[in-house]
Amino acid sequence: MFGTDGVRGVANRELTPMLAMQLGMAGAYVLSKDADHRPVILVGCDTRRSGDMLANAIMAGACAVGADVIYLGILPTPAVAFLAKKHGADAGVVISASHNPMEFNGIKFFDGHGFKLPDEKEDEIQAEIESGMKDITFPTGEGVGRVTYALDAWKEYVDHALELVPVRLTGFTFVVDTAEGASYKTNIEALERLGAKVIPIHNHPNGININRNCGSTHLEELKERVAAEHADAGFAFDGDADRFLAVDEKGEEVNGDTIMAIVAGRMKEKGTLRKNSIVVTVMSNLGLFVFGEENGIHIEKTKVGDRYVLERMREMGANIGGEQSGHIILLDENTTGDGLLSCLHLAKAMAETGKPLSALASVCRMYPQALVNAHVDNTKKEHYSEYPEITSRIEALEQEFAGKGRVLIRPSGTEPLVRVMIEGEDQAAIQKKAEELADFIEKTMS
Repeated sequence: MFGTDGVRGVANRELTPMLAMQLGMAGAYVLSKDADHRPVILVGCDTRRSGDMLANAIMAGACAVGADVIYLGILPTPAVAFLAKKHGADAGVVISASHNPMEFNGIKFFDGHGFKLPDEKEDEIQAEIESGMKDITFPTGEGVGRVTYALDAWKEYVDHALELVPVRLTGFTFVVDTAEGASYKTNIEALERLGAKVIPIHNHPNGININRNCGSTHLEELKERVAAEHADAGFAFDGDADRFLAVDEKGEEVNGDTIMAIVAGRMKEKGTLRKNSIVVTVMSNLGLFVFGEENGIHIEKTKVGDRYVLERMREMGANIGGEQSGHIILLDENTTGDGLLSCLHLAKAMAETGKPLSALASVCRMYPQALVNAHVDNTKKEHYSEYPEITSRIEALEQEFAGKGRVLIRPSGTEPLVRVMIEGEDQAAIQKKAEELADFIEKTMS
């Protein structure tokens, strides 16, 4: 039922109101069963049309098990996590499918400390649903929960972000793409209050246009608009605003790896980079690892998924980590990826150094990447490393690169594929090698 980021599916087909109500019941019960008070659950959503339907269903479920619900309305995912922690709620719930098309939606839970749930808690919620809620006693009368509304809570989130990253941005011009999503008020307001001239694009959500050829997964229009407006930079968020990417004044993309390098470099200069480390996934660009070596910063690797980045950050005491996609966690300031905080830290680096974004981004040279899929039997995809001829071929390629390239092989989590990713200095050369290796893997494992 739960994937890497909550429960996802096409709204009203796979993610139905009935399932949402059951998740509300089981989630509220599991996350508050040890409490000695009436539980309080915060609920927020992005701008998808199906959000109203699913929010009302999940709130009904929570009220049915005796929880009170505070509905926050349209709000970025990191805002819900922050508010759950700030107000001492028993849980926070976000109804969003992040960067996915509008027909999809999702439900993800945060605990009372603002962290996404571990696998064991999600398994417990699923087991409760599958058992027919056998452990739950449904109250009546005064025991039933109620819903109250706090539709201006987004202002608390903006105030909090501006307190954390104090900077004046007077004189800067930014084009800002909110993906017709949850940050259409918060992130524009924050940048304007700091004195920047903000040119918003894709900032009129209507319930069906979220992520449609816009936001952090579609930077083409943002690049063109930055050039046309002679702006200092372009900033792009995804539908629930936990991801952030940028475009420099020349129209070049600045991805999550480069943003982490810039921000972590500033943190090191100020003595605030804990454990002198950045935590990333194995998919981060080789350029970030070269940056780490050149600047004396340790780059810690985890498997793919922001939850694994967060787990490792908490284990080792690091305070910055994330993914190339722009999901960046600043653990001293919030408990999950926060697009607004990432954006403000990048803008602050520009303001404090007086350097254009292109110059700041030059500290981390991105290596070209080639990604090719090898089609294999679904039952075999996890066992590619058990084939000596495959591992020998990979080792030979690594030796050929001599530190100036990298080979990463990983099975797909959802499809019968082994993904071959190669990084190197020459795009045409690595594309050819990736295709050859993928073909070799297919033939060897067939």
